[in-house]
Amino acid sequence: MTIDKATFQFLKDLRKNNNRDWFAEHKNTYEQARGNAKAVFAEVLEKLEMHDEIEKSKMMRIYRDVRFSKDKTPYKAHFSNSYSRLGASLRGGYFLQVRPGESFLAGGFWEPNKDDLFRLRKEIEQDASEIRGILKDNEFQKHFGDSFYSFSELKTAPRGFDKDHKDVDLLRKKGFIAMKKFTDKEVLSKDFTDNVNECFLALRPFFNLFSDILTTNLNGESIL
Repeated sequence: MTIDKATFQFLKDLRKNNNRDWFAEHKNTYEQARGNAKAVFAEVLEKLEMHDEIEKSKMMRIYRDVRFSKDKTPYKAHFSNSYSRLGASLRGGYFLQVRPGESFLAGGFWEPNKDDLFRLRKEIEQDASEIRGILKDNEFQKHFGDSFYSFSELKTAPRGFDKDHKDVDLLRKKGFIAMKKFTDKEVLSKDFTDNVNECFLALRPFFNLFSDILTTNLNGESIL
Protein backbone atom coordinates (compact mmCIF):
# COMPACT_ATOMS: atom_id res chain seq x y z
CA MET A 1 0.00 0.00 0.00
CA THR A 2 1.36 3.43 -0.99
CA ILE A 3 0.38 7.07 -0.69
CA ASP A 4 -1.07 8.05 -4.08
CA LYS A 5 0.14 11.10 -5.95
CA ALA A 6 -3.50 12.14 -6.12
CA THR A 7 -3.61 12.22 -2.30
CA PHE A 8 -0.61 14.54 -2.25
CA GLN A 9 -2.19 16.72 -4.92
CA PHE A 10 -5.39 17.04 -2.90
CA LEU A 11 -3.41 18.17 0.16
CA LYS A 12 -1.49 20.69 -1.94
CA ASP A 13 -4.73 22.04 -3.41
CA LEU A 14 -6.35 22.19 0.03
CA ARG A 15 -3.44 24.22 1.35
CA LYS A 16 -4.05 26.80 -1.38
CA ASN A 17 -7.84 26.72 -1.05
CA ASN A 18 -8.43 26.22 2.65
CA ASN A 19 -12.06 27.29 2.84
CA ARG A 20 -15.39 25.54 3.30
CA ASP A 21 -16.78 26.26 -0.17
CA TRP A 22 -13.79 24.72 -1.97
CA PHE A 23 -13.78 21.75 0.39
CA ALA A 24 -17.48 21.10 -0.20
CA GLU A 25 -16.93 21.16 -3.96
CA HIS A 26 -14.11 18.63 -3.65
CA LYS A 27 -15.63 16.38 -0.97
CA ASN A 28 -15.41 13.28 -3.18
CA THR A 29 -11.72 13.90 -3.83
CA TYR A 30 -11.20 14.32 -0.10
CA GLU A 31 -12.93 11.01 0.63
CA GLN A 32 -10.70 9.21 -1.87
CA ALA A 33 -7.55 10.81 -0.44
CA ARG A 34 -8.63 10.06 3.12
CA GLY A 35 -9.34 6.45 2.21
CA ASN A 36 -5.88 6.09 0.70
CA ALA A 37 -4.17 7.57 3.78
CA LYS A 38 -6.32 5.45 6.10
CA ALA A 39 -5.29 2.28 4.27
CA VAL A 40 -1.61 3.23 4.56
CA PHE A 41 -1.99 3.96 8.28
CA ALA A 42 -3.71 0.58 8.69
CA GLU A 43 -0.80 -1.18 6.99
CA VAL A 44 1.62 0.58 9.34
CA LEU A 45 -0.47 -0.71 12.25
CA GLU A 46 -0.27 -4.28 10.92
CA LYS A 47 3.52 -4.04 10.76
CA LEU A 48 3.71 -2.42 14.20
CA GLU A 49 1.68 -5.20 15.77
CA MET A 50 4.26 -7.73 14.59
CA HIS A 51 6.74 -6.37 17.14
CA ASP A 52 4.76 -4.26 19.61
CA GLU A 53 1.39 -4.27 21.38
CA ILE A 54 -0.86 -1.42 20.29
CA GLU A 55 -3.89 -0.45 22.34
CA LYS A 56 -5.34 2.19 20.06
CA SER A 57 -4.87 3.46 16.51
CA LYS A 58 -6.53 6.76 15.68
CA MET A 59 -6.63 8.73 12.45
CA MET A 60 -6.91 12.42 13.23
CA ARG A 61 -9.86 14.43 11.91
CA ILE A 62 -9.09 16.91 9.15
CA TYR A 63 -11.24 19.60 10.76
CA ARG A 64 -9.34 22.17 12.83
CA ASP A 65 -10.51 23.57 16.17
CA VAL A 66 -10.13 27.28 15.48
CA ARG A 67 -11.81 28.62 18.61
CA PHE A 68 -8.59 29.65 20.32
CA SER A 69 -6.31 29.97 17.28
CA LYS A 70 -5.25 33.03 15.30
CA ASP A 71 -5.19 30.77 12.23
CA LYS A 72 -8.85 30.46 11.22
CA THR A 73 -8.36 28.10 8.27
CA PRO A 74 -10.91 25.32 8.84
CA TYR A 75 -8.93 22.29 7.66
CA LYS A 76 -5.59 20.58 8.27
CA ALA A 77 -3.63 20.20 5.04
CA HIS A 78 -2.32 16.82 6.15
CA PHE A 79 -3.36 13.35 7.25
CA SER A 80 -2.04 11.91 10.49
CA ASN A 81 -2.42 8.91 12.76
CA SER A 82 -1.43 8.06 16.32
CA TYR A 83 -0.70 4.61 17.75
CA SER A 84 -0.85 4.13 21.53
CA ARG A 85 1.02 1.27 23.19
CA LEU A 86 -0.87 -1.23 25.34
CA GLY A 87 -1.39 -1.05 29.07
CA ALA A 88 0.28 0.52 32.08
CA SER A 89 3.54 -1.35 31.55
CA LEU A 90 4.06 -0.32 27.91
CA ARG A 91 4.42 3.43 27.82
CA GLY A 92 4.76 5.84 24.93
CA GLY A 93 3.21 6.15 21.50
CA TYR A 94 3.89 6.51 17.80
CA PHE A 95 2.77 9.22 15.38
CA LEU A 96 2.82 9.56 11.58
CA GLN A 97 1.97 12.63 9.48
CA VAL A 98 1.66 12.83 5.70
CA ARG A 99 1.88 16.36 4.32
CA PRO A 100 3.62 17.54 1.13
CA GLY A 101 7.01 18.92 2.13
CA GLU A 102 6.40 18.30 5.84
CA SER A 103 5.89 14.58 6.38
CA PHE A 104 7.38 13.03 9.50
CA LEU A 105 7.07 10.31 12.08
CA ALA A 106 7.69 10.53 15.80
CA GLY A 107 7.68 8.33 18.83
CA GLY A 108 8.03 8.78 22.54
CA PHE A 109 6.44 10.87 25.24
CA TRP A 110 4.81 14.07 23.96
CA GLU A 111 3.48 15.61 27.17
CA PRO A 112 4.09 13.29 30.13
CA ASN A 113 1.80 13.94 33.07
CA LYS A 114 3.25 15.71 36.08
CA ASP A 115 4.13 12.53 37.97
CA ASP A 116 5.72 10.79 34.98
CA LEU A 117 7.77 13.84 34.07
CA PHE A 118 9.02 14.18 37.65
CA ARG A 119 9.96 10.48 37.74
CA LEU A 120 11.92 10.81 34.47
CA ARG A 121 13.71 13.88 35.79
CA LYS A 122 14.63 12.11 39.03
CA GLU A 123 16.10 9.27 36.99
CA ILE A 124 18.12 11.74 34.95
CA GLU A 125 19.27 13.47 38.10
CA GLN A 126 20.39 10.19 39.65
CA ASP A 127 21.97 8.57 36.59
CA ALA A 128 21.34 9.44 32.95
CA SER A 129 23.90 7.00 31.54
CA GLU A 130 21.32 4.55 30.18
CA ILE A 131 19.34 7.35 28.57
CA ARG A 132 22.54 8.74 27.05
CA GLY A 133 23.27 5.23 25.84
CA ILE A 134 20.02 5.25 23.84
CA LEU A 135 21.07 8.50 22.16
CA LYS A 136 24.47 7.05 21.28
CA ASP A 137 23.04 3.83 19.85
CA ASN A 138 23.92 3.45 16.17
CA GLU A 139 20.46 2.31 15.11
CA PHE A 140 18.80 5.20 16.96
CA GLN A 141 21.20 7.73 15.47
CA LYS A 142 20.72 6.28 11.99
CA HIS A 143 17.06 7.26 12.05
CA PHE A 144 16.73 10.03 14.62
CA GLY A 145 20.09 11.70 15.18
CA ASP A 146 21.65 12.04 18.62
CA SER A 147 19.09 13.97 20.62
CA PHE A 148 15.50 13.93 21.80
CA TYR A 149 13.08 16.51 20.46
CA SER A 150 10.75 18.40 22.78
CA PHE A 151 7.94 20.73 21.76
CA SER A 152 8.84 22.97 24.68
CA GLU A 153 11.71 23.26 27.15
CA LEU A 154 12.47 25.22 30.28
CA LYS A 155 15.14 27.91 30.07
CA THR A 156 16.90 26.44 33.07
CA ALA A 157 16.61 23.40 35.35
CA PRO A 158 13.14 22.74 36.80
CA ARG A 159 12.45 23.84 40.37
CA GLY A 160 14.20 21.60 42.86
CA PHE A 161 16.92 20.48 40.45
CA ASP A 162 20.48 21.76 40.16
CA LYS A 163 20.81 24.27 37.31
CA ASP A 164 24.45 23.22 36.95
CA HIS A 165 23.67 19.50 36.72
CA LYS A 166 25.73 17.85 33.96
CA ASP A 167 22.52 16.57 32.31
CA VAL A 168 20.56 19.81 32.59
CA ASP A 169 19.80 19.65 28.85
CA LEU A 170 17.67 16.57 29.56
CA LEU A 171 16.21 17.95 32.78
CA ARG A 172 14.90 21.02 30.93
CA LYS A 173 12.78 18.98 28.53
CA LYS A 174 9.01 18.76 28.96
CA GLY A 175 8.80 15.76 26.64
CA PHE A 176 11.05 13.16 25.06
CA ILE A 177 10.43 12.50 21.38
CA ALA A 178 12.37 10.91 18.55
CA MET A 179 11.49 12.42 15.18
CA LYS A 180 12.33 11.68 11.56
CA LYS A 181 11.31 13.72 8.50
CA PHE A 182 10.55 12.25 5.07
CA THR A 183 10.91 13.75 1.62
CA ASP A 184 7.92 13.64 -0.72
CA LYS A 185 9.78 11.08 -2.82
CA GLU A 186 10.18 8.83 0.23
CA VAL A 187 6.51 9.14 1.15
CA LEU A 188 5.37 8.23 -2.36
CA SER A 189 7.76 5.29 -2.51
CA LYS A 190 6.42 1.71 -2.46
CA ASP A 191 8.75 1.11 0.49
CA PHE A 192 7.27 3.87 2.65
CA THR A 193 5.42 1.69 5.18
CA ASP A 194 8.45 -0.61 5.48
CA ASN A 195 10.68 2.40 6.15
CA VAL A 196 8.24 3.74 8.74
CA ASN A 197 8.14 0.37 10.45
CA GLU A 198 11.95 0.14 10.47
CA CYS A 199 12.09 3.50 12.25
CA PHE A 200 9.43 2.47 14.76
CA LEU A 201 11.30 -0.76 15.45
CA ALA A 202 14.45 1.26 16.19
CA LEU A 203 12.51 2.97 19.00
CA ARG A 204 12.06 -0.17 21.05
CA PRO A 205 15.18 0.24 23.26
CA PHE A 206 14.00 3.80 23.99
CA PHE A 207 10.48 2.64 24.84
CA ASN A 208 11.73 -0.31 26.88
CA LEU A 209 14.00 1.86 29.02
CA PHE A 210 11.46 4.62 29.63
CA SER A 211 8.69 2.10 30.34
CA ASP A 212 10.96 0.44 32.89
CA ILE A 213 11.70 3.80 34.53
CA LEU A 214 8.04 4.78 34.69
CA THR A 215 6.96 1.48 36.23
CA THR A 216 9.60 1.36 38.98
CA ASN A 217 10.81 3.60 41.79
CA LEU A 218 14.37 4.94 42.09
CA ASN A 219 15.38 1.65 43.76
CA GLY A 220 14.22 -0.29 40.70
CA GLU A 221 11.22 -1.77 42.51
CA SER A 222 8.00 -2.24 40.55
CA ILE A 223 5.18 0.17 41.34
CA LEU A 224 2.56 -1.66 39.31
